[in-house]
Amino acid sequence: MNMNVAGIDVSYQTVTLVISQAGRMGKSREFKNTSQGHATLINRLRKAQVSRVGLEATGLYHLDLALDDAGLEVMVINPKAAKRFAEAMQTRTKTDAVDATLLAQFALRMPFEPWQRPDALALTIRACARRIAALNQLRTQTKNQLHAAEQTAATPDFLLADLQQSITQLDAQIEHLRQQVLDLIAADQDLQPTFELLISVTGIAAASAIQLLGKLLVLPHDMRAKQWVARAGLDPRQHQSGSSVNKKLRLSKAGNRYLRIALYMPALSAARHDPNVRADYRHLIERRGLKKIQAVCAIMR
Repeated sequence: MNMNVAGIDVSYQTVTLVISQAGRMGKSREFKNTSQGHATLINRLRKAQVSRVGLEATGLYHLDLALDDAGLEVMVINPKAAKRFAEAMQTRTKTDAVDATLLAQFALRMPFEPWQRPDALALTIRACARRIAALNQLRTQTKNQLHAAEQTAATPDFLLADLQQSITQLDAQIEHLRQQVLDLIAADQDLQPTFELLISVTGIAAASAIQLLGKLLVLPHDMRAKQWVARAGLDPRQHQSGSSVNKKLRLSKAGNRYLRIALYMPALSAARHDPNVRADYRHLIERRGLKKIQAVCAIMR
């Protein structure tokens, strides 16, 4: 294959680039992980006549968007797939340069699946959903700290008041962001029906629907049901070898763990409050012998 491809390893402060030309890997080059650094990197890709780029999912889209704007085909590689590929290549060291080389080899050798750019509204909702999730986690931590502080008489009143104030402020931030997202959804004639369909499902309220939309809207819209399940890592993984090894099916977890987190509480709520789902949940436990967590995961799927 004569196509020139590149692998990009993204870290907090730097971006490491390796270019494969005519099947030969070049030396690694490092750029700052800033808008100016991205522009310099893209100029280097253009000079090398690179047409395809492989990079590992980093949770941020700023570099992906910059590469897409430059007219380059981008493949966002699942971290677990990248790890398995490195093992297959018998890689013994791990550095940014080695990771970038492996990503370039992955893009060169494996079936290329181009990244589909989400629209601006999808990216906005995704960013808000992640911020709300982070604030919820901080709120839970603060409530746990307050509970622990209340268990001892040695805790001064001003510290308890400070923790209470932090919780109140976090509640206000979460509600403000949530309302901002709801306003964005209400203003979009295509997204509003999708949101209403989500919240019509037992167990999914507005808060859960926002989290789910934040994950699902940035995925390709032409995915089938089985692909959605696989992207969430909820597909069963079979482990069988010969006649002596036949382990029970387990979740692959080879997908987006944030999507699994967003599905967990709605599934648990539906298993308690929806008669049909509850009957299925009890059947899985009592007749199929599944553990409670396994049955909840089946409901998530």
